[in-house]
Amino acid sequence: MAESFSASAMEPQPNAIPRGLFVVCFALLCINATFFPASYVSGGWIWDQQGVGVPADFVNVWAAGKLALQGHPALAWDWDIQRGIELDLLRQEFAGYFAWHYPPPFLFVAEFLARFPYSVAFIGWVTLSFVPYLLVMRAIVGRGFGFVLAAGFPIVFSNILIGQNGFLTAALVGGTLYLLPVRPILAGICLGFLTYKPQYGFLFPIVLMAVQRWTTFISAGVTAVALAFISWLAFGTESWQAFFHWLPHFSQAFLSEGKATWWKLQSIFSLVRYFGGTEALAWAFQWVLTAAVAVVLVTIWRSPVRYSLKAAALAVGTLLTTPYLFMYDMMVLAIPVAFLVRIGLREGFWPYELPALGCAVLLLVIFMLFGIPVGLAANLIVGSLVLRRAGSWWRRETAESPTAVAPA
Repeated sequence: MAESFSASAMEPQPNAIPRGLFVVCFALLCINATFFPASYVSGGWIWDQQGVGVPADFVNVWAAGKLALQGHPALAWDWDIQRGIELDLLRQEFAGYFAWHYPPPFLFVAEFLARFPYSVAFIGWVTLSFVPYLLVMRAIVGRGFGFVLAAGFPIVFSNILIGQNGFLTAALVGGTLYLLPVRPILAGICLGFLTYKPQYGFLFPIVLMAVQRWTTFISAGVTAVALAFISWLAFGTESWQAFFHWLPHFSQAFLSEGKATWWKLQSIFSLVRYFGGTEALAWAFQWVLTAAVAVVLVTIWRSPVRYSLKAAALAVGTLLTTPYLFMYDMMVLAIPVAFLVRIGLREGFWPYELPALGCAVLLLVIFMLFGIPVGLAANLIVGSLVLRRAGSWWRRETAESPTAVAPA
């Protein structure tokens, strides 16, 4: 169903921000802002006090970029060669692999970053990718508090610590959803760039086709094809051959053998494996959940439910439908939270919403402190809040909302 939308129509009214919400976000912001400079100076982040590199995920980006700069981009997917570059850089042994498994277009980012010293590249990457994430969160929330919410989201800490790409992923998902009603071509471009994370490419096409958003659908397809073509020109056929050759090895290692350990993944697939279930049983749970989420999303997007809730539901759905979901990928959860906060600031929060969001935040902190895989529970909490706000969406009519509590 077509739906009118404008950026100004989504602007929240200037209601006061609930004190508890601001205090929690600001406290987490301060922790993030002070921990990393202090850790870098004291030798707890990027390099230790002896000048030895601290093993972290970003090393695979820098190593892949270095191989591309040396004229051997296809070797970036070779686990042993990649590991050798990483060992030379860090100057210490580490367990396992920091393997490169992204499609060839992401080599453009890696190659650019590898032109700089490792520390500069690491800090520059998390800083530059943080900026579009901040801007998207500010746009969704509709006021300056969006910056505080963005910087205080718990997964910010995890993403910066290991130098991962969660900020970029959240910015592209959020940018796609924010721009879709008003700038469909730009939304498609954002979605096309999101193909560097293929696991997020399942639900968006289904929803776009269901609601006949063909401009965005075509724009995303053209962008994805253009990126693939340009990367083929830059890095050769061998890079794509290497990507597809090593992809089954990666899937076998992480989704069949659990090389990354199951507690690090936050999907229903990994949770079943964490509790001792077989791979077949885990896939059964994952596909049932994926099918259910797809049906719910198509129903919501074809209903008269407000756009903010449709967007929030799709963002949560992208997290629920991929078996390969590390905690840094949970940065995307900030997007539906931002849409919920936008509605709450405009209309007042329902009595249980802020406590429920607090529980989701607490679960994310629990993972970072104790390594318990509770990310799925956090996703389900936020998803439940979105569905409750949407009301009787399955009846294709707008439900009466319960009495809201005005923010204090």
